[in-house]
Amino acid sequence: MNAIFRPALTLLIVLTLLTGVAYPFLVTGVAHLIFPAQADGSLIVEGGKVIGSRLIGQPFSDPKYFWSRPSATSPQPDNALASSGSNLGPLNPALTDAVKARIAALHSADPGNHAPIPVDLVTASGSGLDPDISLAAAYYQAGRVARARSLAPARVRALIANHARRSLLGVIGSPRVDVLELNLALDALK
Repeated sequence: MNAIFRPALTLLIVLTLLTGVAYPFLVTGVAHLIFPAQADGSLIVEGGKVIGSRLIGQPFSDPKYFWSRPSATSPQPDNALASSGSNLGPLNPALTDAVKARIAALHSADPGNHAPIPVDLVTASGSGLDPDISLAAAYYQAGRVARARSLAPARVRALIANHARRSLLGVIGSPRVDVLELNLALDALK
C-alpha cells in the first residue's frame, strides 16, 4: 500500500506546487512586466486617488452625469465581487417590471426626450459590470446632461464622439463609450 500511496502523494504535492503556485506567479509576473496597467486592473487614478476602473462600471444617478447600464449585481449595483446577470427570461414579469421602472426613471429625468430608449439603458448585461454604454445610449442622454450642466448640446455630443471607441477591426463589437471616462471629461470642462 505504501508503494502506491507515497508516489501518488509526492506527485500531488509536486503538481500542486507547480500548477497552483509556480505557474500563477510566473504568469502574473510576466503580465506585470508586459501589461502593467491591465494587470493591476486598468485603474483610473486622479489626484493620486483611485476613482475607478476601465473594466468595471459604476452607478451614476445625478442628472448631470451620463448613466451607466443597469447592474444586476447585489447587494449594490456594479459590485465586482458579485458579478452576475439577473437570470430573468424575457417573459418573466419581474424583468418586465424592472424594465418599466427604468423606462419611467429615464422619462422622469428627461420628460422632453421622446426618442426611443436604447435597450442597454433598461437591461442589465450578463456580468452586471459593463463600464460602457452604446453610442445611442450616450446620445440619448446628451440633452439631459447638457441642460443639467448648462452646456450647449453640440458640445456634449462632441464630447461623446471624442470618447467613442469603435469596433475592433470595424467588425468586432459595437461602437461604445466608457461612462466613467466620459463623466470625468464632463467634470474637466470649464
